[in-house]
Amino acid sequence: MVEATQTPPARLHWEGAAALPPAAREALLGPGAPFELGVEDVLGRPHTVFVRRPRTLRALLEDKTPAQLDLPFLVSVPTGRTWTYRDAMADMDAIALLLQQRYGVRPGDRIAIVAANHAEYALLMWAVVTIGAVVTGLNGWWTGPELRFGIALSSPVLVVGDARRLERIESSSVPAGVPVVRLDELHADAQQFLGRSPEPVDIAEDDPAVLLFTSGTTGRPKGAVLTHRNIVNFALVGRLSGAMAMATAPPPPAGWTPPQACSVVTGPLFHVSGIAPVLVTAAASPTKLVFPTPGRWDPVVLMELVQAHRATYLAGVPTQFWRLLRHPDVARYDLSTVTSTSTGGSAFPPELVRALHERFPRVRLGNGYGMTETVGLGARIGNDEFLDVPESVGPAQATVEIEVRRDDGSVAVEHEVGEVFLRSPSVFLGYWGDEAATAAALHENRWYRTGDFGRISGGLLFLESRRRDLIIRGGENVYPIEIENRLIEHPDVDDAAVIGVDHPDLGQEPKAFVVPRAGSGLTEAAVRAWCGQALAAFKVPATVEFRTALPYSDTGKLLKVRLEEEQAGR
Repeated sequence: MVEATQTPPARLHWEGAAALPPAAREALLGPGAPFELGVEDVLGRPHTVFVRRPRTLRALLEDKTPAQLDLPFLVSVPTGRTWTYRDAMADMDAIALLLQQRYGVRPGDRIAIVAANHAEYALLMWAVVTIGAVVTGLNGWWTGPELRFGIALSSPVLVVGDARRLERIESSSVPAGVPVVRLDELHADAQQFLGRSPEPVDIAEDDPAVLLFTSGTTGRPKGAVLTHRNIVNFALVGRLSGAMAMATAPPPPAGWTPPQACSVVTGPLFHVSGIAPVLVTAAASPTKLVFPTPGRWDPVVLMELVQAHRATYLAGVPTQFWRLLRHPDVARYDLSTVTSTSTGGSAFPPELVRALHERFPRVRLGNGYGMTETVGLGARIGNDEFLDVPESVGPAQATVEIEVRRDDGSVAVEHEVGEVFLRSPSVFLGYWGDEAATAAALHENRWYRTGDFGRISGGLLFLESRRRDLIIRGGENVYPIEIENRLIEHPDVDDAAVIGVDHPDLGQEPKAFVVPRAGSGLTEAAVRAWCGQALAAFKVPATVEFRTALPYSDTGKLLKVRLEEEQAGR
């Protein structure tokens, strides 16, 4: 009699240590080692943490050797100025002292910032967290009423911005007595304090550091509060990944010195993709951050800066990578210094993975799964595994636990689709001024409910869809991402999105919005036939609508809600 085997529960935790040789494992993760892991209480709940961690963001930044302090940190393309780490810390301290003495900023106060990306924006962010205040990133694309909402919700003691965006703030939006200051003027005024240190303050690990507004694609934005612990933990996960890569790589040639890491900052600083390089990557390891002249993302500008500054890392959303790869002049630029690329938040279309690997065969490709509420931490896949299983977002990262749960809250089994829950020291404190939303998102023992559908198979997390995107067609579950991946594989399709539309008998049916390649002559029948070759009949879009472009937010998120609203209004 053969005993039946039980399907394991859909749970993931970090298992990366198993890939290390024993000596490297002991040196990196053993007792007393730099990345030793242990279990401690975080806000009253047990979590896996780094035992030897900096307790504040400023302590993380200062964890540099004297030689590293003299490496380039911030490069401003518009002004041509470069700050070393030492220069930048002097400016941070001067701004911090100005905030304390002129504006009376104290720990816990919110400083609202609304500006395009500037090196001075980054310096202000660091000054704010240095004195225990809270960086409040107002969306630089918001209109006047939206800015009024963000200011009212966060109640800042100071509003700072560039001239273009401050013009959108109506005088009635700012409470009486709250100063409104231009970013460039604030930086200039702070120079009088150069060489002096701010007044010392007490900062706890779980004190707020950053307030970021969610994208608001399904309603009014919520202010996610990230703590020093949240961001420091994410930084240490990245530092550990780098140390593990070095420990398992072939020994370098004698006398070889690796180039300094360099990244062109493309993510807006009011978004987690923007604070990550400024408050995480460059704090965890010496990295040169290049700030382009503010303006709409342009693949030519990016390629020029990569070539000029010998950038080693590219980050972006799938749409940006497609535009880069398909640009007619991509071969004219020297992009050979790029050694790694990554994106986050969604599964990479397999066809894009193949195209990136063809263009950058020696580059370490990667994709991560996380969100604002986790500082982007969750799952991550890279290198050969990414090429082999591009539809996955990977195994759990260090300190992270992942579960897939059924609607009744029970843990699903492997291969079963359910809702993804995450837990780590990087899970946010809650939504500012919104206890109901916080309670809905943070479940027992501080598990964060992502709202995403996924499954766990073979130690990897696979995303299926956002819960709100699920299409139920005649009782059959249809996940749009599966159709979208098939659509984007068509050589004449530049972009695609799928939503559910009402049907009198079936309940819903999938509709595809397709951006065809210019001059391709693509037809609806050809699109449906292409899908039908690889997908079950009930997954084939019932209708196809061609567009010149799809709606995206300023952070690169596809706004399906816009498509749904348009459809509902017909």
